[in-house]
Amino acid sequence: MDVERPWLRKYDAGVPYHLEYPPLRVFDFLDQAAVRFPDQICTDFEGKTITYREMSRLTDRLADGLVQLGLKMGERVGIMMPNLPQFVLAFYAVLKAGGIVVALNPHYRAREVQFHLQDAGVTMLLAMTHSEEIVKEVRESTALRMVIWSELEDADRMSAWLEDEEQYPRSDAECSLQEAVCMGKFTHASSLITRDSPAVFQYSGGTTGIPKAAIGLHRNLVANTVQFRHWLAGLRDGEETVLLAIPLYHVYGMVVGMSVGVMMAARLVLVADPRDLTGLLEKIHTRRASFFPGVPAMYAAINRHPDILAGRFDLRSIRACISGSAPLLEEVRIRFEELTGARLMEGYGLSEAPTATHCNPMLGEKRAGSIGLPLPDVDCRIVDLEDDRRDLPAGESGELLIRGPQVMWGYHNRPEETVNTLRDGWLYTGDIARMDSDGYFYILDRKKDLIKVSGFQVWPREVEEVVAQHPGVLEVAAAGIPHPLRGEAVKVWIVPRPGSELDPGEIISWCGRALVYYKVPVEVEFRESLPRTGVGKILRRELIWQHLQKNP
Repeated sequence: MDVERPWLRKYDAGVPYHLEYPPLRVFDFLDQAAVRFPDQICTDFEGKTITYREMSRLTDRLADGLVQLGLKMGERVGIMMPNLPQFVLAFYAVLKAGGIVVALNPHYRAREVQFHLQDAGVTMLLAMTHSEEIVKEVRESTALRMVIWSELEDADRMSAWLEDEEQYPRSDAECSLQEAVCMGKFTHASSLITRDSPAVFQYSGGTTGIPKAAIGLHRNLVANTVQFRHWLAGLRDGEETVLLAIPLYHVYGMVVGMSVGVMMAARLVLVADPRDLTGLLEKIHTRRASFFPGVPAMYAAINRHPDILAGRFDLRSIRACISGSAPLLEEVRIRFEELTGARLMEGYGLSEAPTATHCNPMLGEKRAGSIGLPLPDVDCRIVDLEDDRRDLPAGESGELLIRGPQVMWGYHNRPEETVNTLRDGWLYTGDIARMDSDGYFYILDRKKDLIKVSGFQVWPREVEEVVAQHPGVLEVAAAGIPHPLRGEAVKVWIVPRPGSELDPGEIISWCGRALVYYKVPVEVEFRESLPRTGVGKILRRELIWQHLQKNP
């Protein structure tokens, strides 16, 4: 189908309409950087640094160690770590060994870890020792046969492992990250790993609200990395510093932050706890960060931080920022650009196209409320919500369809969902959007009920299942409500069982024991009944509308 592309007229000068994608695997970016800039700093964590030469050699060695520990081509490997050098090491080593990365939030509770390990069929896990109790609790119900443990202090001593050839004793079920590295040799990735090999399983709510793993091939992640490298006009290879405060276990941080940074041979300044805003600002100030991908809540918090208002930190080193995962308020963008002199660009992406498909231009016009222009080689259509065979003209609202080299291969073990989402080469996003006459796109709503809290995905059904297990709950519905800092937050509406006496604090505490913090409801409302359709389906949209009427 022919697609008109008015957005091409709005590209920055020098950004090509079409790109040639190199025949690379994701880890080839790391090895190329090690050849071009061997002594450039790759990771910088709390002042401890590892060069690109060292990181490339460490990943070679760990990859061989993983193979010796029994990893076979195409097996899924979980990585449950915050933003540490260990994550970077594990990510590229797993890919070099022929594994598929399944990145897990290290704050997940046992129930959430168990689901992801079971659904993906994870056989090997790299995790921090503070997660030991959770892993122990769920291990017997999963396919895990090997767990590799890392300590925070490993970040300080990883470089020394390159000189350590001692063969450490190990059990058949677990070992330390140091043991796994030191048992490996300096070998290179297998030639059996191709551009069409799966690289990541990234969990998404899709259009049904049930978490499912979007399969990103090496070619998909390479394409998106190359697209963004060209979009960031003016940044120079071997000279940039990337502040990585967005989680690397999220595909946004994984691709736009880490992979793009590695392709540029940039210094990756790792922030393990982005909630420590003073520490984050100090890193920008002292490391002279130049590229800072983030989320709107992060930029808004910086704008009003007392140390910024007092002029204690200099943020003028920042040149480019990409904001994703939630809508960016125009006043936040303007104020941040005034403070820093940076270009703050709102973008759009989804796990099914790891990670982004649209972005406002870096040097050109940024339109308020717009997710920007499709990236090079990305085609888009807006189709009628009732008849997806009918394309809609500029200005009209419908479902956003996307076609591009970064679009996923499909969903793991979800053939029906794959067929419904990928049709005739087009990705049906489930998002309602419109395009203006110049090719700028705007997201208006979602067909799906997915809640996005500070960029993290929350599926209503998962929250509802936890709340429903409370003995005092008869019925429950969960949905997202507007939140000034997080974009959205979780609210639950509950019909109590007759005779039970519930209070909001009890429900919130109940959820906090089973769910990661951003999935825990911030508001609880008790009702006599829940609105339903004629066939009994709960009307979440009606509940949201009623909430907005009470809280304009």
